[in-house]
Amino acid sequence: MGPQGVRGERQISSVFLGIVAVMAVTGWAVWTGYAASPGLAVFLFVTSAWVVSLCLHEYAHARTALHGGDITVGAKGYLTLNPLKYTHALLSIVLPVVFVILGGLGLPGGAVYIERDRIRGRWKHSLVSAAGPLTNVAFAVVCTAPFWLDALDGVPLPFRFALAFLALLQVSAAILNFLPVPGLDGYGIIEPWLSHRVRRELAPLAPFALIGVFALLWIPEVNAVFFDAVRGVLRALGVSDVETYCGRDLYRFWQDSDGFFFCTAPQD
Repeated sequence: MGPQGVRGERQISSVFLGIVAVMAVTGWAVWTGYAASPGLAVFLFVTSAWVVSLCLHEYAHARTALHGGDITVGAKGYLTLNPLKYTHALLSIVLPVVFVILGGLGLPGGAVYIERDRIRGRWKHSLVSAAGPLTNVAFAVVCTAPFWLDALDGVPLPFRFALAFLALLQVSAAILNFLPVPGLDGYGIIEPWLSHRVRRELAPLAPFALIGVFALLWIPEVNAVFFDAVRGVLRALGVSDVETYCGRDLYRFWQDSDGFFFCTAPQD
């Protein structure tokens, strides 16, 4: 394939640029208070930013795999950041967005298909799996930067709360992804270091193990422990529980909430 073809395989897609444009415009609307409904603006801003992070998560997997030896990721369109090119667009984009809307959980997305037999070396396999959740970690650090840098002066409250909720999604996605459970990236990190027998025995469990994790999260006690861990990380990054609560409250603008007026009212 010539240089023209290679450039085409790595050119950022118009679909992704469109999502970034929505994020930028709605972020501006949240910041300036231009939108008639701050909740709707926060919803559109956080949702588009979340989809952007999902695209970057999958891109990180694909890009690391390319450097590891899987040269097929370009032809599959994975380097264009186009979510429609993913193996399971429904799992990669739609389902994680639905989970955010329903429960404020950063669900790990579906996958880009990596041809693992082309990648040599256990460390390279582990890095391919780690690249995705590390992107969520980086996104969380960026979202919380104004908080841990103590640079919130002049940041409008709705935008501040939107960043706090977006950070919650990134932290929850990172923690979930790093779990050493078959089907999640955490297991992909340790899998190359397991014996062939263990890998063979665990492989059929991957779809059921993933479902099991989400079933466990529906148990109130497990859910409480999980989100306590998420909030603990956020507090370490300077984001308070009130800020994440207000971000979620503004995001779910269609629900009647006593907290809505508290979160949108000017505060000293």
